[in-house]
Amino acid sequence: MIVAGQAARGERGSATVLTVAAIGVVTVVLTGVLVVAATVRDVHRARAAADLAALAAAGTLVAGGAVDCGVGASVAAANSGVLSQCTSSADGSVVVTVAFGRQWPAGWLGLPAHVSARARAGLVDAEPP
Repeated sequence: MIVAGQAARGERGSATVLTVAAIGVVTVVLTGVLVVAATVRDVHRARAAADLAALAAAGTLVAGGAVDCGVGASVAAANSGVLSQCTSSADGSVVVTVAFGRQWPAGWLGLPAHVSARARAGLVDAEPP
């Protein structure tokens, strides 16, 4: 006979197992959310650094000078990135690529070891309206 408030002997400790399983599921889900959030953050950082580096490299074009990839590299470095490519296009614009190293071990969960972004900057030939 089972008295109210007491569990049968076969069910003792089952709440502990369910609690541990629930904690495990929540931990795995939160880890996945943090990995995705870190990836999105790194992509946005790379895009922002590439935009700033392209603008800096093309800054001398306003005064009639040539593209200055050294300034672009220093701006990328100030944003914790590495300027991996800086080329001048035929239309007078500059195209830069900035790369960022990831903050977890390379190949972890199949994620890339680095994130990169491209940006283009230059003068606009059209007159303002």
